[in-house]
Amino acid sequence: MLGFDRITFDPKVMGGRACIRGMRVTVSLIVKLIADGISADEIIDAYPSLELDDIRQALKYAAWLAEESIHK
Repeated sequence: MLGFDRITFDPKVMGGRACIRGMRVTVSLIVKLIADGISADEIIDAYPSLELDDIRQALKYAAWLAEESIHK
């Protein structure tokens, strides 16, 4: 998973779900907050341990997971 150095997986943290830098903040939480209209600045205010690059990488990771390939 090249290029996703802020995304971590640890069975002891949030059941092994994709998290930000080993914290108990999941990629899915960040994506959901953005989808609900919460700004990056508001997310950082609510989770001060996060950085803007964490949010950007979470969104890039979600986009990477959602890439579709159609094979005919």
